[in-house]
Amino acid sequence: MSGTVTARTYMTTGPEPELWYRDLISCLQATFGSLVARAGADPLSVLGAGWRFLHLPGEVTSEEFSYPCPADGPDGPDLGAALAPHHALHSRWWQPADEDDLWREIRETLAEDRPVVAAVDNFHLPFRPAYGDVHAAHLVVVYGLDEVRGVVHVSDAMPPAFRGPVPIEAFQRSWGSANPTDVQDAFFSDARIGRRCLDVRLDSPPPPLTPELLGGFLRCDVEKFTTATAARTGLAGFDAFAAELVDRCRAGDASALSELYAFGWGMQAQASLHGELLRCCGRDWCDPELAGAGRAVETVAHTWTGLRITGAHGLDDPRAASADIARHAHLLRGTYARAVDAVGAAAARL
Repeated sequence: MSGTVTARTYMTTGPEPELWYRDLISCLQATFGSLVARAGADPLSVLGAGWRFLHLPGEVTSEEFSYPCPADGPDGPDLGAALAPHHALHSRWWQPADEDDLWREIRETLAEDRPVVAAVDNFHLPFRPAYGDVHAAHLVVVYGLDEVRGVVHVSDAMPPAFRGPVPIEAFQRSWGSANPTDVQDAFFSDARIGRRCLDVRLDSPPPPLTPELLGGFLRCDVEKFTTATAARTGLAGFDAFAAELVDRCRAGDASALSELYAFGWGMQAQASLHGELLRCCGRDWCDPELAGAGRAVETVAHTWTGLRITGAHGLDDPRAASADIARHAHLLRGTYARAVDAVGAAAARL
């Protein structure tokens, strides 16, 4: 592939994007992981280094890539910084500036040898299982554009995994979709796609991960879990989130459960990656306490499944589901507390 601009063909140089995936992550972590790997860094070390709880009431979107992202960055919300708080990973949302030339920014970015993360609607993408059946907001990596052949080159690590050309017409329908309300997907439809794209950059290569460096990350994360703030962060933030969730269910508010499913996926994915990183480092560094802390954090990730799936099945009758929601939230709170203790103990020895 060539990065030169010829015959209206724009392709990134080097190998095609890596299909980076883990079972509990969403398209958000998969696309960022692919671009982090392309920048020459280990996605697990970057995306798995941080572990936090943050809930922003009223800001959960009905998209697979919904993630709590404070608007306190110099350029507004920065998903990259939220996903990797210990690394120089940054991102910004943008949309085409010219309705008469929708591809201009993508051409320019690809000509600079930088792939683009694009929001899409699965309903219009021929390689997605939901094609022609279910509307749902999703993210993919665009790494090539051939306007002569009429194709966009797309990489998507989410199962069934795809990397290759897609007809421009199909991609444009997906990229510009209204993503209307779909009774088959109450969680990721009803959110206009709006031709949104993400510019993702790893500003500087991360240093090799050492016990000393990881120990500093962990101590910072434990402090955020155990320090009460005005925002819904840490263990106190989880308590406030869970109490409100149960109250809304008892009041018959089904939207609380659809928000739970989208919001919980981000928290579940983060815990899964953090736990895997600690477990792998514990193995490689012959540190059983660190490996055990990793397993404790992975337990948090798996316990999110019970809460999210109970919420999904309770959409039709939130009041009836409220007792089970309260029970699963209580179980999850316990796994968080034990994992924070285990991570703190491991960090003290690093």
